[in-house]
Amino acid sequence: MAEYFQFLGRRVTVRYRVGEILLSASGTFSADSGRSIFLEQHYELRGALRYFRWEIPYPYIYRIESEGSTGVESSGEEPLTDSAKKAAAAAAGESSAGAASVLPFPHRPKTA
Repeated sequence: MAEYFQFLGRRVTVRYRVGEILLSASGTFSADSGRSIFLEQHYELRGALRYFRWEIPYPYIYRIESEGSTGVESSGEEPLTDSAKKAAAAAAGESSAGAASVLPFPHRPKTA
């Protein structure tokens, strides 16, 4: 049975776990398969209408927030482990400090 059917058709922001990192995705909640949720985001690129679709499995969902006229609703919040909190704080600190790159490449290939 679909757990998040109440969000169908709404603009939502989903926080989800990938390993010990929390990521966000926002778009229109388009489907709930009973095992995963699907978000869609429509945009225009070089005059052509395109869309991007995310599939997020239930076990990875941390929080769903609905953007609506009545405020923000949330669902599925679980406590984070200490190591996950440290990783999220470190990632937030790096992004706010203006880190030069996410992945350092100390051994760059030489060009001709």
